[in-house]
Amino acid sequence: MTILIIYILIISIISTVLTVYDKSAAKNGSRRISERCLLLFAGIGGAGAMLAAMKTIRHKTRKPKFMVTLPIFLGQHRRPLLLLLRQGQSDL
Repeated sequence: MTILIIYILIISIISTVLTVYDKSAAKNGSRRISERCLLLFAGIGGAGAMLAAMKTIRHKTRKPKFMVTLPIFLGQHRRPLLLLLRQGQSDL
């Protein structure tokens, strides 16, 4: 359980950093993070943090690819986490 929490924290931090960096790069005209990379990190566990970051900094909020896909990923991530939490409580 602890490993899963650490994993989610690390992926969430990386996802947030990538999102903020991409926003900054977009403003400055420098090299951007690919949408594929952003969606990859969202898909492997960073969807919640990325969605929160995108809404906070208003980045890619007009792109349906992100505003539809990230909530779907988030829903898919919630199910296993809830099951693990319930299992952890029954082990106490």
